[in-house]
Amino acid sequence: MKIVESAPNFSEGRREEIVRQIMAQAEGVQDVWILDWSMDADHNRSVVTLVGSPEPLLEVLFRMTKKAMELIDMRTHKGEHPRMGATDVIPLVPVMNITMEECVELSKRLGERIGQELNIPVFLYERSATAPHRENLADIRKGEFEGFFEKIKDPRWKPDFGPEEVHPTAGVTAVGAREYLIAFNVNLGTTRIEIAEKIARAVRHISGGYRYVKAIAVDLKEKGMVQVSMNMTNYKKSPLFRVFETIKREAERYGVPVVGTEIIGMVPMQAMLEAAQFYLQLDDFDMNRIIESKILEILANKLKEVEQ
Repeated sequence: MKIVESAPNFSEGRREEIVRQIMAQAEGVQDVWILDWSMDADHNRSVVTLVGSPEPLLEVLFRMTKKAMELIDMRTHKGEHPRMGATDVIPLVPVMNITMEECVELSKRLGERIGQELNIPVFLYERSATAPHRENLADIRKGEFEGFFEKIKDPRWKPDFGPEEVHPTAGVTAVGAREYLIAFNVNLGTTRIEIAEKIARAVRHISGGYRYVKAIAVDLKEKGMVQVSMNMTNYKKSPLFRVFETIKREAERYGVPVVGTEIIGMVPMQAMLEAAQFYLQLDDFDMNRIIESKILEILANKLKEVEQ
């Protein structure tokens, strides 16, 4: 069985009933499972993590995009997180018995259908990108929903699929195949956004930080603090614990404490194991020492025997 993961981001993080209606599009679809979902009022954004077989997963993602188009009006949307569409981004990640190249083809099929049937401009990003300047999602999203009405007139930003004008309420959507991404946020015990901005610059790749880190500063007004919000695009080469330690040391320079962290959506077990190894100073420890990992291995072998 081929398994693909997706974590579509929707521009709604304050009205739970809207998010639940979007997630309901997966109900009754065989071989698709919602693993996790989360909302953030400050970001005004939700993330839903799904896995499934390619064909039914594409169908669910299309239905979710259609429902988000019906329920979310980007003209009234405000939030701390950069955004350009009701369904802002749809990643496709190879998990089991499927290649990255196959996920690229799936992303093109989904993008074409969204463009043709929903009249939403679609941009392919990451491994699916059709030009180098479209690989980085942040570059596509620059200008956000409000700025895209002018941006889309530039030939360099002609959509890969769909109309060459922004959908008036649903905006534009990015679809692409990529590796695992960890959305990792670090909260700082201060309301000074300029400190979070300095720390974000210190860790993000584009300004001289870690190669596989994208970071922005976010003002969490409702919580009375600021945040360094990150996308970790390769946790194996830029580990969570290393980036966290850098943020903590940088914050100490300004007399600011780290008051908490959060992971949005799902995370690979290996990333958490590496953090445990670092902070507990464990020697010669690996996945084979994790009880749940061994149980899953036994169950997988039993399933293979049944299939044979």
